[in-house]
Amino acid sequence: MNEVERTSGPLAGSLVEQFEYGLDAPICLTWELTYACNLSCAHCLSSSGRRDPRELTTAQCEGVIDELQRMQVFYVNVGGGEPTIRPDFWHLLDYAVGHSVGVKFSTNGVRITPERARFLASTDYVDVQVSLDGATPEVNDQVRGAGSFRTAVTALENLAEAGFTDTKISVVMTRTNIPQLDDFQALADRYGATLRLTRLRPSGRGADVWDELHPLPNQQRQLYDWLREHGERVLTGDSFFHLAGFGESLPGLNLCGAGRVVCLIDPVGDVYACPFAIHETFRAGNLLTDGGFAAVWRTSPLFADLRSPQTGGACTKCSHFDACRGGCMAAKFFTGLPLDGPDPECVQGYGETALAGERTVPSPSQDHSRRTPTRNQPVLLQLSRREEQPWSPAAPPVSACAEHPLAGFTPTA
Repeated sequence: MNEVERTSGPLAGSLVEQFEYGLDAPICLTWELTYACNLSCAHCLSSSGRRDPRELTTAQCEGVIDELQRMQVFYVNVGGGEPTIRPDFWHLLDYAVGHSVGVKFSTNGVRITPERARFLASTDYVDVQVSLDGATPEVNDQVRGAGSFRTAVTALENLAEAGFTDTKISVVMTRTNIPQLDDFQALADRYGATLRLTRLRPSGRGADVWDELHPLPNQQRQLYDWLREHGERVLTGDSFFHLAGFGESLPGLNLCGAGRVVCLIDPVGDVYACPFAIHETFRAGNLLTDGGFAAVWRTSPLFADLRSPQTGGACTKCSHFDACRGGCMAAKFFTGLPLDGPDPECVQGYGETALAGERTVPSPSQDHSRRTPTRNQPVLLQLSRREEQPWSPAAPPVSACAEHPLAGFTPTA
């Protein structure tokens, strides 16, 4: 073993058994480079919008990449916020690729100009995910903001024209866009892209709109059947293993990977067990104060606890437990359900019963949402802010960096 001993677990056995006890390095590391964002998506899991002035410096980010190279992390999934509006983004992408760490970054497309698209097409070990939450402007812009569909499609066009191969179209599934599954696939085919579907989680601003947006039970079945038919061409990661309760497992991990094979680094260096659980409860440490990322990954008490297979709780008594593994930790936590209980969207109906009982929904531990409305804010946010005072240019923001994602920077193309 390297610097720190492996968490106790089987060195042999099935791949899932080894995953359950954790690996020496994550196979999917998400790194939120900044909370700054030009959009204010209604379901943003990190409540992004404002830049955190404490975010890691360029040199500190380079140090993280050096450590990931030593740990032999194959690639890092970079997000935000909108990572491309961080001024050193393109430098850090070059630095990572030059140090044998591949980069898969998620973007709303705002900085994918024809010139940048040509640069990306000429660069090895880079993957691009363009976020869309509707196959039409009417559906997408309700959640992501006015004009966001056009921005994303322009990015897809620029990438295709530049010869970038296999762009990913990343979609968060909601009750408004599940009827568009075939349309999403057609959109991906049009641009030579691959469709990537993820689950809506009630974290960040997603907690505010979860009741309005999470798929209805009949839509869960529709999604399951569609994935059973088209899953060979669609990426899902570990998003929909809760649907395995319908019968056969879907392609993917079919296991909660939190702290086992996945985790998240946030813009200030805090390490969380899961990209969908940015909350103090799931904070494993900080790479600046706790000896670096490897030390946090390999010695965190939280991660050690998560790497102990679940042996109790209501779900383990269910005949479907071996298939769905109890569902999503983040979905349970942010709806106030016990972590050893059913997923709120349990397809056998146990989640609905649990939600009807007494529960305490946790408050968010951080919020980087902009405090004043923006011209392109989502319809759902407009509805939720009906009682707020209208914005006025005469009312100055608390500070520049509190209200503008690019405060203090001179953005470049």
